[in-house]
Formats: sequence, C-alpha cells, structure tokens
Amino acid sequence: MSVALNRRQVLKQFAVAGTALALPAAQYSRVLGANERLRVGSVGTGGKGWSDLNGVAASPAVEVTALCDIDSSKNFLGRAAEKYASAKTYTDWRKLLDQADTIDGLIVSTPDFMHAPVSLAAMQLGKHVFCQKPLTHTVFESRQMQLAAEKYNVATQMGNQIQSHAFYRTAVALVHSGKLGKVKEVHSWQAGTPSWPRNIDRPSGADPVPNHVAWDLWQGVAPRRPYKEGMYHPFNWRGWQDYGTGQLGDFGCHILDPVFKSLELTAPMKLSAEAPELKPETWTESATVSYAFPGTSRTAGKLLPVTWYDGAGVRPPAEATAHLPSSYKLPNAGSVLVGEKGTLIIPHVAAPVLFMNGDTEPTKIDEVGAVDHYVQWADAARGEATATSSFDYSGPLTETVLLGTVGIRFPGQILIWDAPMMKITNLPEANAYLTKSYAKGWEPSWVSV
Repeated sequence: MSVALNRRQVLKQFAVAGTALALPAAQYSRVLGANERLRVGSVGTGGKGWSDLNGVAASPAVEVTALCDIDSSKNFLGRAAEKYASAKTYTDWRKLLDQADTIDGLIVSTPDFMHAPVSLAAMQLGKHVFCQKPLTHTVFESRQMQLAAEKYNVATQMGNQIQSHAFYRTAVALVHSGKLGKVKEVHSWQAGTPSWPRNIDRPSGADPVPNHVAWDLWQGVAPRRPYKEGMYHPFNWRGWQDYGTGQLGDFGCHILDPVFKSLELTAPMKLSAEAPELKPETWTESATVSYAFPGTSRTAGKLLPVTWYDGAGVRPPAEATAHLPSSYKLPNAGSVLVGEKGTLIIPHVAAPVLFMNGDTEPTKIDEVGAVDHYVQWADAARGEATATSSFDYSGPLTETVLLGTVGIRFPGQILIWDAPMMKITNLPEANAYLTKSYAKGWEPSWVSV
C-alpha cells in the first residue's frame, strides 16, 4: 500500500516535473480494505458545510478525521469539533493537506471562489473529493477539475444533492421513458429574491475582525479587501463577483441539472444574455440567458433552445407556457420541458407535473425512489458505487452555468462557444472572464492537458 504524499511534496514534485506529476495517479490513492472505513476531512464546516459533513458521516463506512474552518465560533468549527471530537482541527486548509495521510477523501464546502483551489490540491494528492455547487468560480477552473479527477483517478461528486431526490430522479426517468416525446425547448427560472447584496458598490472603511475569524485565510485566492461586518462572511459573499457567481451560479447547477441529465446535454454552441449593467463588484438583480445546445437523441431538432430567467417574480413569458391549462400556476423556480407529446414541469424540489397535449388535468407519474447523494460518494470512494454527479458530468454542467455569467457581462451579444478549445470565438474580450487572477502566493497548481 503506497503512502500519500503531503502537500509540500506535491508542490516540490510539480517544480521538478513541470505541470505533470511523475507517478501514475493510481499510486496516489490509498486502496481500502473490505472492512476499512473511509477517512474523511471537511473544509468549511458551517452553513451548507455542516449538512454536507453530517450527510457524508451518516455512512457507517466513514470516519471523520479532520475538520477545517476559518471561523472557530460555535456555528462553524466549534459545533463540528464538538460532534466529531476525535477529528483533528485546522484553521488553514493547507495545513490539513500537509497531513494528507490522515484522510482518504475531502469535503469542500467553502465559498465558490475557493472550491477549485482546495479541491485541485486534494485531488493532486490522490484524495477523493465531494465539492459543493457550483463546482467552481470560473469556466477554466471547472475544466481543470474534470482533468484532475480523471488524471488522479479519484471518486468525485458535486453537491447538487437534489439530483438524488425522488422528484428530480422521477423527472429524468419520465423523459427517458419517451412519454413526453422528443423535447423541443426548455425554460428554466428562479423567481426568488436573494438575501445577499446585489447591484451595490463596495462599502467604505473597515471593521474590526472578530477574534474567531481568520480573515486573511478566508480571502484565500481573492484580492485583499478590508473586513466589513456581515458584508462578506459568513453568507453575503454570494453577491460579490470576487467570491460568488450570482443567482445563476447559485441555482443553475440545481435547476438545470435534471435538464442536462434527462436530455443528455453537453456544451452549448452559443449563448446570449440580457441583464442590467453590472456594478464593478456585485452581481445584478436579474438576468435572462438564452443557450443553444446541439440536439441529442432526446431532442426534436438540430438545436435545442434552453432559456434561463432569474429575478424577483420573473418567470418564462406567457407564450412559452400558453399550451398549459390556464388554471395551472408555475412554481417559484424550476423548468418547463416542451415535448412533442406533452409538457413536463420540474419544480425546484417538488413533484414533477406532466400535461399531455390537450389535457387539462395532469397525467399520473410513476415515482422513482431517492438515493443518498452523500453516501453514494463515500461508497464510490470505496469502490462500491458510481457517483452520478462526478466531475465528468458536473464539470460541463458548471461550465454552461458559468458561461451564462460571462454572457451577463456582454448583454445583447451572441457568444459562440468552442468547448474543445475552451474559447469564445467571436468576442475575444469575453475570454478574459473564463479565468481570473489569483492572490500572490495562492496560485493553484494546474493540471496539464
């Protein structure tokens, strides 16, 4: 059984071998015995990280051995350390990975902008990774996550856990049954009002950093800025371009997931967006993004139009749902798949509804049971299951979502997307937003193609 290299050895090996590690990926992953537990660490233990940690730890085959959070208060590292008292605790995720031989897998539940830096470093050490959605902060990072998962032969899963709910699984199975016919168009939306900042400028001044917050570590790869109470940590980071990905990034990897899964979509060929002009540092109040995907065996034409809408109270236009009974009210968030034989509504976390053409009452649907998204990943890491949102699937989904956030920066313009080359071919200035710069000393180690 090989011993996993620590982070400093990985960085040293990169310096010697360029961008490729000298050893084959299989030599990095620890092979578990039949009765051996999967040792799991967690980076980000508050908020969604708390439920991610508990979800994975629910598997009797998992042992929590390491916990990391920049916030040591009760609702973050404190609560996790109390529940998993035998786990070693860290403030700096890099120090956790310095002790990489104590874990087999890592849960990454940080803000969006730190997903890739932490996950890539873990995968380069041969560690299995469960990473929250959206998978990354940029399109380039998403492609890197796919490459790393394949190169280092690790089990991966994105935290779009609703994919494993009975509601989404039922919708996918229904499309695959052919009952809907081939799908002609899709409309997806999120009509809620986010609680995080939108369309504002950065506040002036600085507030004292609480003793329980390691502010420099929280900023990680991002440009440095003063701490402001309640403005960034713990949740409002979602509205800031340096940290989050806006409403589309927040919900797209959930709501577009059953669309991707059921229609077997890959990458769009082009997209365009309509949105208010962006403030320099925050995301907008609303946006509409129109994608055109190449047709699949599940779709009716050579191109499939998929349109995303977000904003308070925003839903698809009336003409998109004119064929539905007037008595039916669209949910607050979800998707409408218009098929040759009927229309399927997939609410965001509610039972799907099917209207066959001409019917005024919904058709009965056979439910497909749920699976455990978290335990599935742990089982995949043990070689006992296949993860359904592994990075080879969730990576392209995330790329599509984040391409929409690039389109929002160029309202009214068509972006032609060359996925293999990872390039917008007709608008060179848009390519700058496929990646970003990183704080000095925090640059990730990239994976070679």
